[in-house]
Amino acid sequence: MDYTFKADVGGTTLSIQAGKVAKQASGSVVVQYGDTIVLVTVVSANDERDIDFLPLSVEYQEKVYAAGRIPGNYFRREIGRPSEKETLTARLIDRPIRPLFPKGYRFETQVIATVLSMDQENDPDVLAMVGASAALEISNIPFAGPIAAVRVARVEGRFIANPTLEQMAAGDINIIIAGSRTGVVMVEGGADVVSESDMLEAIFFGHQAIQPIIDAQEQLKAAMGKPKREFVPPEKDPALAAVVEEKATALLREALTIPEKMKRYDAVRAAKAQVIESLEDAAADRRDEIKAILGDLQKQICRDMILKEGRRIDNRQFDEIRPITCEVGVLPRPHGSALFTRGETQVLGILTLGSGGDEQRVETLSGEENRPFMLHYNFPPYSVGEVKRVGAPSRRDIGHGGLSTRALERVLPDKEVFDYTIRLVSEVLESNGSSSMGTVCSGTLAMMDGGVPIKAPVSGIAMGLVQEGDQVVILSDILGDEDHTGDMDFKVTGTAEGITALQMDIKILELSREIMEKALAQAKLGRLHILDKMLAALSVPRDDISPFAPKIVSIKINPDKIRDIIGPGGKVIRAIQSETNTKIEIDDSGLVKIAATSAEDGDAARLQIESLTMEPEVGVTYEGKVVKTTDFGAFVQIVPGTDGLVHISQLANRRVAKVTDVVKEGDMLKVKVLEISKDGKIRLSHKAVLEDERRNNGE
Repeated sequence: MDYTFKADVGGTTLSIQAGKVAKQASGSVVVQYGDTIVLVTVVSANDERDIDFLPLSVEYQEKVYAAGRIPGNYFRREIGRPSEKETLTARLIDRPIRPLFPKGYRFETQVIATVLSMDQENDPDVLAMVGASAALEISNIPFAGPIAAVRVARVEGRFIANPTLEQMAAGDINIIIAGSRTGVVMVEGGADVVSESDMLEAIFFGHQAIQPIIDAQEQLKAAMGKPKREFVPPEKDPALAAVVEEKATALLREALTIPEKMKRYDAVRAAKAQVIESLEDAAADRRDEIKAILGDLQKQICRDMILKEGRRIDNRQFDEIRPITCEVGVLPRPHGSALFTRGETQVLGILTLGSGGDEQRVETLSGEENRPFMLHYNFPPYSVGEVKRVGAPSRRDIGHGGLSTRALERVLPDKEVFDYTIRLVSEVLESNGSSSMGTVCSGTLAMMDGGVPIKAPVSGIAMGLVQEGDQVVILSDILGDEDHTGDMDFKVTGTAEGITALQMDIKILELSREIMEKALAQAKLGRLHILDKMLAALSVPRDDISPFAPKIVSIKINPDKIRDIIGPGGKVIRAIQSETNTKIEIDDSGLVKIAATSAEDGDAARLQIESLTMEPEVGVTYEGKVVKTTDFGAFVQIVPGTDGLVHISQLANRRVAKVTDVVKEGDMLKVKVLEISKDGKIRLSHKAVLEDERRNNGE
């Protein structure tokens, strides 16, 4: 028997249906909003894996048939790696549900969300997030839900839950909020430089909007939820734990007070090895259990240092930012570059400028998109002192790149001001906490170094949290260890005036408004401190772009003249590009863009195009070629493809008996346009030119 429960979200009905399709999955639901429909299934294996982490995988699939189209690739089917949108949405689903599985759950679990229908108005990503929670709720899989998600936009000062794609484009806030009945568990999104208070209002507007969705899930679970499978989290052997803690506590604590990351890691490894070796005879077959106890002990020591001793690993104050250095112009040939170093996190930002032809073309459910701004994040293994296979970007790389893109795209110049395709690459050279925020800072400086007239510089900071009971400590500019052992990773980016992007994940069940408000206020102070350090290196964008960057020249022509530039089979435009070493793009409106490696090449191409598309004007003098003579006059080509007639009476300031007495075919002749008739015929005069010259000479 199938069940459907509904919720009103933003004035539109969201429905969750279960029991009709995909019934062999552990749990499956169909979530619909408007005509956008997403099927979400979850399956958990029956056999436990011998690993030390939660084996959860999340897949999000956008089927092109959902939009009523056939894929545009050669194979005409969805193939290959997931798109960037699919990867980012899979991460959105994963992040709020992962902390809600019981600790020690080691059964392979897979969530698959498939977009079945897309109405071009409602984005399916938040529906997939709701569906994941609902499918887990009705399954036999232990899960501390439900949670729900909505997108919030602010359009003309009004908050909207689950806005349409059109409303999203018009809004100055666009964020996704996931939450439980009583608190927020995840935030992701961007804004057009808004205040912390406005962002907080948007977040908790979204939290209120998810309540009917949570109601619907609880009703669905009550109607058809399966009994949860028996699962008892593995417990530590108290006797073994006591022995390990007695031998390891002092050693680990000493190691964990070393400020330098690699020295600290070496000391921690040595301390653990010493403890394991000392217990080899008594517990030779329990190495994995001992390692787990040591891992938990290391985490607890780090938390106790913060909560009980009021100190951090590197002895900073809770709101203190690590030392920052910024350099610009560090690479000679790229079009802009910057090296941003904050503590032991170091990121090299590199700018490349291109023409419209360099824009990224992406096929989405909404159709093909051209993206004139790209940011690519690279995290090589040497940045954390590891040896790993170097391959395609990971989900983490794409996620960090997506966050950094949202942080910077709101301050990019308008196309009318700066008509370039912009690519930023972030090369993480060292990492000890928040390389994504280092990417934002280095990317800002690289664009300023490259002469990109951004609307305002952007900085970013990562905040952490350690909470036990009523004791709460918020940490600014967290280290990697503080991220690992803490309860929150809250990244905030913005200008001096306000926020451009934020991302929040927590490892506890929920976060209160009071804590989030305090974290945002502390983040603002840190963000402004970082921005001051950046502006000390370069306060404003450079006046000129790099001499190695392409020069873009734009001119407007009569659309009827486009064919003259292209020529038969593209012969003319290819010749111009070859002769002037340029790339030329023409759109249907008659806008011509010339990308050249030098100003001289751009001017040369522009002159050729202007000569091909020039429109004759009455009263203007031209020098043209005589292309034909007749008994009554001569035809002169005044611009390519355009001839006019010089009547025999207009060839000279005297009587002419024979046209060829004055001009012959192939001669160059100065002529003045006397008249252009309605049917396009042009009447020219050489006589008028001679009279003008005589007057100018004072004769």
